[in-house]
Amino acid sequence: MKPDITSREDIQVLIDRFYDKVKTDDVIGFIFNEVVKVNWPQHLPVMYDFWEGILLGNAVYRGNPMAKHIALDQKIALTPAHFDRWKTLFFETLDDLYEGTVATEARKRAESIAQLMMAKIDYRRQTRLTP
Repeated sequence: MKPDITSREDIQVLIDRFYDKVKTDDVIGFIFNEVVKVNWPQHLPVMYDFWEGILLGNAVYRGNPMAKHIALDQKIALTPAHFDRWKTLFFETLDDLYEGTVATEARKRAESIAQLMMAKIDYRRQTRLTP
């Protein structure tokens, strides 16, 4: 039996392993490496904060991920396939490491986040195109 997510350290392991996959992924890696040119030492602690807030209830994240993804969509059109790949990599990493109530919640939240971001990006595209 695998452990559940119970601490920031667990979240750090999850996020580090997840982004190790993302960095080398054929579908979405280029977005992070070439389009955004992510500063990983700066980005990873932000992601730890984000997921710690969502999963453990510690309100340490300060930011607006929706605005960042809408801005990113203006550089490169984000597609459902991009979000599906993000989810696949996240779920694989999650399943490799953890199981339990919080791990299940992480899966639900990732699914919701991906759906919401794609919906808001689509809405933003439509409202920009409408005179």
